[in-house]
Amino acid sequence: MAGGVGMDGGSGKIYPGKLTLFVLLTSIVAATGGLIFGYDIGISGGVTSMDSFLLKFFRGVYKQRRDSANLYCQFDSQLLTTFTSSLYIAGLIATFFASGITRVYGRKISMVIGGFSFLIGSALNGGALNIEMLIVGRIMLGVGVGFANQAVPVYLSEMAPARLRGGLNIGFQMFTTIGILAANLINYGTDKITGGWGWRVSLALAAVPAGMMTIGAFGLPDTPNSLIERGHMEKGRAMLERIRGTGDVDAEYHDMVEANEISKTVKHPFRNILQRRYRPQLVMPIAIPLFQQFTGINAIMFYAPVLFKTIGFGNDASLMSAVITGVVNVVATAVSIVTVDRYGRRFLFIEGGIQMAISQVVMAILLGVKLGTSGEGEMSKAYSILVVVVVCIFVSAFAWSWGPLGWLVPSEIFPLEIRSAAQSITVSMNLLFTFVIAQAFLAMLCHFKFAIFLFFALWVLIMTLFVYFFLPETKHVPIEEMATVWSQHWFWTRFVPAPHKELQEESHPKPHDNTTGNIAFI
Repeated sequence: MAGGVGMDGGSGKIYPGKLTLFVLLTSIVAATGGLIFGYDIGISGGVTSMDSFLLKFFRGVYKQRRDSANLYCQFDSQLLTTFTSSLYIAGLIATFFASGITRVYGRKISMVIGGFSFLIGSALNGGALNIEMLIVGRIMLGVGVGFANQAVPVYLSEMAPARLRGGLNIGFQMFTTIGILAANLINYGTDKITGGWGWRVSLALAAVPAGMMTIGAFGLPDTPNSLIERGHMEKGRAMLERIRGTGDVDAEYHDMVEANEISKTVKHPFRNILQRRYRPQLVMPIAIPLFQQFTGINAIMFYAPVLFKTIGFGNDASLMSAVITGVVNVVATAVSIVTVDRYGRRFLFIEGGIQMAISQVVMAILLGVKLGTSGEGEMSKAYSILVVVVVCIFVSAFAWSWGPLGWLVPSEIFPLEIRSAAQSITVSMNLLFTFVIAQAFLAMLCHFKFAIFLFFALWVLIMTLFVYFFLPETKHVPIEEMATVWSQHWFWTRFVPAPHKELQEESHPKPHDNTTGNIAFI
């Protein structure tokens, strides 16, 4: 048994302050950035299951689906998956530009840029005349997602009181799930539009969440961390007092200023994150996004209508089934908001992993029994309903565990001096592995058949063990005190020794010591 695995994350400093209405409102506005990410996830699979969309841009897929008896391979097309996945390569590249802008100009500017870019992409997609125009529009949407996903989780973590950081940060994932649900409902409605142009409405309506985020971002205040980081010390303190609802912010303000002084010594954040003392902050933003995508969730959420149609649902039934999973996604995310700061990150990660693995094994059995390896067969209505129920069990587990926590945990563990760079790694890795899954899923479904769910179940088992052994509990720990969590963990302590004791003895500083203000850890 690993000795430090079960460490209680509530041992950090407790700063004075409360959840103010100001923080709640600004967090809600910022979290609307999740709408654009969620809307795109939900809209892609819906339009690619519409015959009118396939006839316009992917005639080969339409003919293949009409003529093929193998249900597993009806949508196997690299061009079709490129439509979905091109967004994520663009987002991956954009997030590295967003890192510098977020650090130099503040978090809200990145949100504004992301919103504008998404608006342009939605206009291009809604008015697309050819596949090239469609892909360019997707690239612009990707730039928007890259900037928004870089800035929003960090903004939420910096604004929230430590004891409520989990619930407020998960607001981003909540709006992501609302975006997915809205997209599924819109697809269900636009598919019924006569004349074959309903897909244009679905794609163009991405401008609505983009507009909400852009307008909202203009009115957002900067976080105290960002103001201090850019040299606005008095404004930073005033903002800290405002968001905590008290003038008693000396301890928290001191820690922010101290973290800022450390960050000034870091000229190359991407180079510094390679240092030994930042090893957990390098591993987690790579491992967690990888594991999050290899749960298989985005394969299901991207292609839910396609997947349900593949296993024998009609067009209306497949879109409605996607709506049902969307509702489950939203409700389960609300469960995470309520429980994450009470039961902690590790409990939800591990419980969700076990539930996902079991449901994927059951899904593989259900498809294997009815469709076998040939992909030829039919499902009764009752059997099809059972498949939807199993998918909902899987989606609910993801929605209260790896979905929100995959963004929450990375955003709260980074010290200020590498925060923008590390968040860029988180976002870029998330988008990279999202691209991989989005590009490969339909081909994998064609070749792996029902065993694709066993493939994802194996990954879920691996990631659950990873959390059990290597992820300490971070609930209630102030961001600026997170080094203590790593230094007390059975494995990471060999990389992150305890913070210098002189930094903890604020009331007895040593005179003429030039190292105390510049070195966070030994």
